[in-house]
Amino acid sequence: MKTHTFTKNLLLAALTGIAIALSVTGCSDDKEKTATVKTSHNPFDHSHDVPVTDVEKHKFEHDFAAQCVDRELKNSVNKDEDKDRFSKSCMCVATYMMKDLTAQEAEKFLKEHENPRSLQIKYDSAVFHCTQEKPLDKGFKIYETPKPKEKEGFFSKFF
Repeated sequence: MKTHTFTKNLLLAALTGIAIALSVTGCSDDKEKTATVKTSHNPFDHSHDVPVTDVEKHKFEHDFAAQCVDRELKNSVNKDEDKDRFSKSCMCVATYMMKDLTAQEAEKFLKEHENPRSLQIKYDSAVFHCTQEKPLDKGFKIYETPKPKEKEGFFSKFF
């Protein structure tokens, strides 16, 4: 069987190319080039190193719930009845948000009266959590059906 010269040339070129590629990538400088990476402050990457005191959390919870109720009552028609309903749901939202509150977020909300984007994201998550319909847990119950009354027959007297 005859091997074409085109196939031989192609094979030779491929092997030469692989050898050159491996030798070029294997070469490197003896000196290590270390690039100094400057860490920038990312506002979304917050550390939980600075704890939020219970007093700040409690104040945040009540202030946020009050602000939430006021915001919801703006569009309400029956403010007296809606206030109770909104206060319950807003307190649920504030309590859920309070669990993962950072010192930076508490300071922004309480002192500077700002709502940072991280609080808005937590608010959306808390609203979703608090407005879900939760199934009522009634436990496992076995319902017994009433048994039909037996008619007395002739043989039931004997047995």
